[in-house]
Amino acid sequence: MPARYRSFRCSVPWLMLLLQALFLICCFLGYPDVSNNYSLIEIYPEFQDVNHMVVFGFGFFLVVLRRYGFSSTGFNFLLFALGVQCSLLGEDLLCRAADCSLWSLEKAVVSMIAVVISTGAVLGKANPVQLIVMTLVELTFFYVSRCINRTFLKVSEHLSLMHVHLFGAYFGLALTSRFPEPPPRLDKNRSTPKSELFSVLGTVFVWVFWPSFNSILAVSPFKMGAVLNTYLALAVSAVSAFMLSALTSKDGKFRMAHIRSAVLAGGVTVSYTAHRIQHPWIAMILGLLGTAITILGSHCLQRCFNPALKLHDTSGVHFTFGLPAVLGAVAAVVLCFVEQGIETQWDDLSSLGYYIFDDIGAFCQTISTALITGFITGLILNTKLFKAMHVSKYFDDQVYWEVSFKMISV
Repeated sequence: MPARYRSFRCSVPWLMLLLQALFLICCFLGYPDVSNNYSLIEIYPEFQDVNHMVVFGFGFFLVVLRRYGFSSTGFNFLLFALGVQCSLLGEDLLCRAADCSLWSLEKAVVSMIAVVISTGAVLGKANPVQLIVMTLVELTFFYVSRCINRTFLKVSEHLSLMHVHLFGAYFGLALTSRFPEPPPRLDKNRSTPKSELFSVLGTVFVWVFWPSFNSILAVSPFKMGAVLNTYLALAVSAVSAFMLSALTSKDGKFRMAHIRSAVLAGGVTVSYTAHRIQHPWIAMILGLLGTAITILGSHCLQRCFNPALKLHDTSGVHFTFGLPAVLGAVAAVVLCFVEQGIETQWDDLSSLGYYIFDDIGAFCQTISTALITGFITGLILNTKLFKAMHVSKYFDDQVYWEVSFKMISV
């Protein structure tokens, strides 16, 4: 490695060794054996789909920068492997359920979506030490947020986990606000046709497996409905993305950045309500609205909001995941209000208001916790203790990987 690049030999390997030893000790003390509950074997295909979605899909989805491909895929895989162990321990040990089962592993993998989304916001700016610490801190606070929603607001397990998009997006935004903004004309902060192609490949992976993600936590009678509604929302979202991309571009051509972000908006938007929607046309409308808010939001955020707040959102997680998640949470409140009103024939308005208060409270609590903890984490990570990189070293694989000059110059 050239002398101008800082070496992480004395920090990264030892930090990973320390964490892995800690996980092994916790597993030895906390898990007497592995659960052999054969009734859970039927959910293994869904678990595999979500696993592929996170590792392959999001791994390639983040390959958007021309000189940061190795780091995008490699660090995503590293954080997933470390984070899923941490999340699994948090799920079972903190819940005092010493049972290492496929069900707890599913929830651990779903929780990792928050970390992957937040990584996209600081992509190319955070070093491995900062990313590892971010993973541990974010998973801890996401678990705390879920506990608050379940214990005090009586939110269901499914809904509390589906806040993963909301928490990951706004934790990442608050985190990246504490990182120095790169120069506006930095050559490394752009994509190439090859990097865009890899990113779209990851988007297709995520698109294909998203119905399994939305249905993995639903109970058996509602699984098929969740799959159907999610697929229809994604289909409408994909068509709408191409339509709105051509309408909003100056020359009427499709923009790959729009397609890469907006085709997933339908899946994020219906994640809260896919198992409860009774009429498919509702899911299709949510897919259309999710795409519209993503593409229109990208124009407003990148031109007005982000420059004013000096936010640099590398992968656009705000309009790819944050805004559709907000729309989905609002849609969940509206659908809950209508469903409960129809069941009670609009007679018990006090009880109806209680349900709405719980859902709105969970939504506000999740965003608030994500913003506050993300901001504090960003402040801590940018101290000298974590070897923050200078802005001139942003978005460069050479800082962390053995890369030939010919490969990074393509």
